[in-house]
Amino acid sequence: MLERQGDAIRFHPTLLAFAGHYRFEPRPVAVARGNEKGRVERAIRHIREAFFIARKFTDLDELNAQAEQWCRSEAADRPCPEDREMTVRQAFAKEQPLLLPLPANPYPVEEQVAVKVGKTLYLRFDLNDYTVPHPHVRRMLSVRADLSQIRIFDGAQMIASHRRSYDRGQEIEDRRHLKDLVEIKREARQHRGLNSLTRAVPVCQTLMIRAAERGANIGALTTALLRLLDRYGATELQAAVEDALRTGSVHAATVCAALERRRLERGEPPPVETSLPEHVRRKDTTVRPHRLDSYDQLAPSGDNDDEH
Repeated sequence: MLERQGDAIRFHPTLLAFAGHYRFEPRPVAVARGNEKGRVERAIRHIREAFFIARKFTDLDELNAQAEQWCRSEAADRPCPEDREMTVRQAFAKEQPLLLPLPANPYPVEEQVAVKVGKTLYLRFDLNDYTVPHPHVRRMLSVRADLSQIRIFDGAQMIASHRRSYDRGQEIEDRRHLKDLVEIKREARQHRGLNSLTRAVPVCQTLMIRAAERGANIGALTTALLRLLDRYGATELQAAVEDALRTGSVHAATVCAALERRRLERGEPPPVETSLPEHVRRKDTTVRPHRLDSYDQLAPSGDNDDEH
C-alpha cells in the first residue's frame, strides 16, 4: 500500500496490475492485526514444519521441483482444514470447475532496481557483482531480475544478461566484457606509445604509414622503436629511420642495424639500457602550449575590466 487513511487505501499500481492479470481482489487487513490473517500464517507454519525441515537441495530449480512434487503428493493428501472429512486434493477437485482458468501468458514478475556503476566493469546487485560493457561504466543503469537471471538496461537498451547468483560476494563475469576492455586498453597503450614516438622522432610517422600499407604489426613496431629510442636517443633514431626509409625497409631490425652501423663507425661502445622510473622518463616530454584566450570564457558576463 502506498497510502492509507482509515478504510481509504491507495494500492501500488504494480500490485493492481498483477491482481488484474490473475483476476483476484487484494484485501488488506487492519494495521497491527495479525490475527486477521491467521489462515495465511498457519499455512506458512505448515510449510516450514512439513516441507523445509531436514530437506536438502543444491539449487533453486531443484527446490522448486521438490516443492511441486510435495504439493501434488503429501500436501494434497492431508485433511482439508475447513472439512476434515475430505482431503485437500478432493476439495480442489470439487472447487476447480468454479475457478477461472489461469492466463495463457504469465505475468512478468521481475525485481527492478536502479544501480550506479562505478569506474570498474562491475555492477553490485543483491550482494554480488556482475559485469557490464565498458562504455556503460560511471552511469546509472537499471537491473531487472527474475528467479533465474538478471538483465541490465541502459535506458531502453539491454546491454547485458547473467545467470542470477544467490551466493554472496561472487563475481559473475561475461568474458566478452573483459576481452573488450583488454583490447581497448591495449589500443590506448599503443596510441600513447605511438604519440610519444612521433613527437620525439617525427620521421617515425612516415615509417608507420609505410608499415601500415604493407600490413605490418604497428603495435610491435612501436614497442621496438620505443626501446631503440631509450637506448640510442632521438637524434640517432631519426637518422637510422631515414636510412631505413631510403632502403625501402620498414622493419625494426633494419633500423637497429643502421643504429649499430653508425655506432661502429664512430667507435663507440654498445649503449647500456637503463630502466628509469616513469616520472623521470617523462620529464623531457614535449608539452604543447595552451591558448590562454580560452580562460577569458571563465570570466562572469557583465563584469567590468577594471574589476579583474
